[in-house]
Order: sequence, then C-alpha cells, then structure tokens
Amino acid sequence: MNLYPAIDMLGGKAVRLVKGDFDANKVYDEDPLSAASAWVRQGAQRLHLVDLDGARDGLPANLDHVRRIAGELGVPVQFGGGLRSLTAIEAVIEAGVQRVILGTAAFVDPDLLSAALGLWPGRVLVSVDVREGRVATQGWTQTIDGGIIEVIEGLAERGACDLVYTNVDRDGMLEGPDIAEVGRIAESASGSLIYSGGIGALADLEGLAALKAPALEGVIVGKALYEGRFRVAEARATLGD
Repeated sequence: MNLYPAIDMLGGKAVRLVKGDFDANKVYDEDPLSAASAWVRQGAQRLHLVDLDGARDGLPANLDHVRRIAGELGVPVQFGGGLRSLTAIEAVIEAGVQRVILGTAAFVDPDLLSAALGLWPGRVLVSVDVREGRVATQGWTQTIDGGIIEVIEGLAERGACDLVYTNVDRDGMLEGPDIAEVGRIAESASGSLIYSGGIGALADLEGLAALKAPALEGVIVGKALYEGRFRVAEARATLGD
C-alpha cells in the first residue's frame, strides 16, 4: 500500500483543517515547497497536493506552488482542488502533475468527467468526500443525494473507477479511521481506492494494511506527519510501501 504525504495549500501556505472547516486551520509551513521537501527528504515516493482555495472558490489558486513542487522534487504528484474545467485540468497537468483529482465537477458536470477520462486516461481520480454519511462537494460545504455505495457504483458506470475516499468527519482529528467502513468502501470499488481521514498513529496504518483489500491502493497522511506522530519511513514500512 502506498503512502501519500499531504500538502494542503491555503493562502499560499501549507495548512491542515479540522473536519474540513476553513476557519479551523493551522499553518505548518509558510512555503508548501518547504513542507513537501521535508517529506521527500524523509523518503516520500509520491505526494498528494490539495488547493483548498481552489476547492472553495472553484479555480486553482496555488499553481505556482504546484509547479515548484512538481518541478523540483522529482517524485510523482497528484493534485485536487478547483478542477472544474478542462482548461484548469490541462493547466495543472502542464504544471507537472501526474494525476488530477476531480471532486465537485465529477458530480455536477458529468460531461466534464467523461471528457477528462477520455483525454487523460489513467490520470484522473474522483474524490468521494463524505460528511455525516453524505457525499460532500463545493469544498465540503454542500452534500449531494444518494448513498455512498450508490454514488461509487454510479461513478464506475461512467468509467470513473479510481477514487480518493475521505471521511471528512475524521479529517484532522488524529483519532483513527473507521476500519470497517474503509473495508466496506474498498469492497465496493471497482478500481483503486486511496483513503484519507483521521490517521493519527502507526496502529491506524497497521489496521488498514491488515484489511488486505485489493482495491486499497494507498493512504493519505497529513497532520500526523506534521505533528511528528511518526515519520515517513516508519509509515512506509508499516504499509509495505
């Protein structure tokens, strides 16, 4: 299972939110490149970037930082946040991003999702962000109709089989994932699944690895790394990355 250290960008800084609340953010580094460099020095083989300004406002706002990270560190980068047009997706790919993550657009603009999957096969993931049992969009500020499994099955029917699943209620809390929930979601995925939300200790990673779910391809970790709960090398060893 792969480890994806996270760099969430807000106002040009590396931050972490609590339960997706933009007002409950903590700045960990004034420069996202510095934060990303720290993870790579610790042994990170890939990075997960989120443009929180973009997720909230509908247009990527931290492309300069993305370009620097993708261009200078020599590891694959995946990126999400504000990708709601083909032009925006193309811009981040040209900035050096290997894979893009569509959130809101995947649910409100099915034509865009279809076009992106066709133009960049194997490079488009869909973010399924869940708050209080509902799939959330618009920077986690709104929810859509339908159960989680139903939504995932609907995405697969449209050709979107590779997912990032975030439990927003656990995000930034360091209290661990709901292992049973992750197992159920992984069983419903027809492609690959990357989990995010609540990782606070190596034991949480051990629990996810013990699922041995074929679809569970990776885990995103942010706050636990920033807070020194464990280091990148320890997480990778636990996951078998």
